[in-house]
Amino acid sequence: MSRRNLLTRLAALPLLAVAGSAAATAPKIALKIMMKSAWGSDDPTKAAFPFLHGHALAEAGHTVQIFLLGEAVS
Repeated sequence: MSRRNLLTRLAALPLLAVAGSAAATAPKIALKIMMKSAWGSDDPTKAAFPFLHGHALAEAGHTVQIFLLGEAVS
């Protein structure tokens, strides 16, 4: 009897996967993101991070603002 219950549950898994994929296609909400950075010319790799991440987020449809302070301004 427990084997039959197990097989019934396993047979229902593909149906749950189809229902889950329909929920995954729901419209996505555009976020408003603000990033701050204080990294400057002493470490160009770290200074580039907010710009690289901001670009990727903007391409995904989000609104991005970058707030620079300290060494990052120059």
